[in-house]
Amino acid sequence: MEVSSTAIPVTESSQAGHARRTAAALAARLGFNEEAQGKVAIVVSEAAKNLVAHARDGFILLRALHAGPHVGVEVLALDKGPGMADVERCLRDGFSTAGTSGVGLGAMRRMSTLFDIHSVPGVGTAVVAQLWADQPPPTSRVEVGVVCVPMPGEEVCGDSWAVDSKEDRCVFLVADGLGHGPEAARASRAAVVSFLEQGPRGPVELLRGAHQELRSTRGAAVSFASLDGAQLHYAGVGNISAAVVSREGGIQRLVSMNGTLGHQAPRMQQFSYPWSAGATLVMCSDGLATQWKLDGYPGLLARHPALVAGVLYRDFVRGRDDATVLVARETARGESR
Repeated sequence: MEVSSTAIPVTESSQAGHARRTAAALAARLGFNEEAQGKVAIVVSEAAKNLVAHARDGFILLRALHAGPHVGVEVLALDKGPGMADVERCLRDGFSTAGTSGVGLGAMRRMSTLFDIHSVPGVGTAVVAQLWADQPPPTSRVEVGVVCVPMPGEEVCGDSWAVDSKEDRCVFLVADGLGHGPEAARASRAAVVSFLEQGPRGPVELLRGAHQELRSTRGAAVSFASLDGAQLHYAGVGNISAAVVSREGGIQRLVSMNGTLGHQAPRMQQFSYPWSAGATLVMCSDGLATQWKLDGYPGLLARHPALVAGVLYRDFVRGRDDATVLVARETARGESR
């Protein structure tokens, strides 16, 4: 299963064409029919045109979506452009600040199963669109957004992630293989395999199982978070950064132990934290600056977690390592965007 994102810089028109072709190829590989492939291509094309016309340092992230038998494509367009003072006005067909026909964002919204946008004047814009090959999956109790991008110059990502969502419990994993490249990927994916094979266990037990699985690899930093009612249970070894962010924006940083799973993990300990309605879980590999923050993004915590992950990646990525951001939030039953 593909877990990483494909990052495509889009600053001029030839790159926009490359983004469209890459998205169409991904949709075809996932089994989209020709009509559905065409919709993916149009959405990416419109997103790329907007980046070329308006943005600064714009890029598109493409990710395969898997939910049981359902497959889809996620398009995340990010930029550090001028931003939008009135998002709803910009979504109306016919409105343009660049002399175009002004149908881009509106067309993207109409063709997508899920569409969301966040923009701050002078900071930038993030747009997410999800399209599914057939019917979208049933609504989950938890919305998840993920960015997982290889280090520049590498074809495979040394980070991995996984989510196991049940009615009464959700468990999240982020793993960062030591170094980067194929051997780092082998280590982090071994943590995912161990997680998926172990079944319903607590974070410390999951760490112990992964520790054994990773002994034949170069090792990894690994963290597990388990959402169980009004508490979040967390255990990690190595430098995965994690936090619970309240609805109001307060940040509770989570504690990991020193070590490298698979080699030296002298201490594994679970910590429990209160979990309230509207709270958001953020887990990051060290490809992001450790002291990332969400100040300066009014309204972001109310948007889809993919936008939170995208903004954090856009503004805090170090650029010299693989980078993963996983963001999760419980949803009200029947909630849709």
